[in-house]
Amino acid sequence: MTATVPILMYHAVAEHPSAASKRLSVSPDSFEEQVAFLVEHGFTGMTFSDLADAFETSKALPKRPVVITFDDGYADFANAALPVLQRYDCPATVFVTSGWIADAGPYAGGTPLDKMMTWAQVRDVAQAGIEIGAHSHSHPELDQLADAALWEELRVSRVLLEDCIGTPVRALAYPFGYTTPRVRLAARAARYRCAAAVRNVRASAFDDIFMLPRLTIRRSTNAVAFASAMIGGDDRVFRRDRLLTAGWASVRSARRVRKRVLGNA
Repeated sequence: MTATVPILMYHAVAEHPSAASKRLSVSPDSFEEQVAFLVEHGFTGMTFSDLADAFETSKALPKRPVVITFDDGYADFANAALPVLQRYDCPATVFVTSGWIADAGPYAGGTPLDKMMTWAQVRDVAQAGIEIGAHSHSHPELDQLADAALWEELRVSRVLLEDCIGTPVRALAYPFGYTTPRVRLAARAARYRCAAAVRNVRASAFDDIFMLPRLTIRRSTNAVAFASAMIGGDDRVFRRDRLLTAGWASVRSARRVRKRVLGNA
């Protein structure tokens, strides 16, 4: 039987997040309870890239593997989440939106939803052993961009982050989880080695490593729901999320067709 791996997707970890980031946030206490649950139940943490490598090379996985990821690069990762991860000796991957960095200066792009990490904090997080991945430059809907703009979003984010941390940035997370074959080809061309979508199912070696699915952890994910998801009850916990994802996929496909038609008119 092929092993399936929960890849958890977090955003803000804050007691009082901004209104824009609240729905996809968790409180610091909840986050610590969830990490403690994983450790107490024998889960072994991996970075996103390490899991992708294991899938690609058929390398044996540890007992009960789990991947913890964070999107956007909020300042509370450094202040609230990292200390918890360090206490429990748990690895993680943070996908950083490079244009949202607090002191991005001339490289600023997009509209941050809350207080973001600085370049120094991103560097410190990387030096603490956390994997840094990219989350595009300005957090657009990548599947709606023209080829040139798509390339720049992917390339600029990787280059800026690599300049900051001094090591290759191998992993990408698509903003909003939106991806198409064209976007995935662009991610490969932009020298990423693997990428994260959403989809709200567990990942397996049968998945495309440029579309590894993640499970959405949010403020409404209580202790019972989290425990159920981790011990195999994720089908029920994430059913509504999967239905919404499927619905949005149809809407977005129609938008892309409409754009092509109008562009050829």
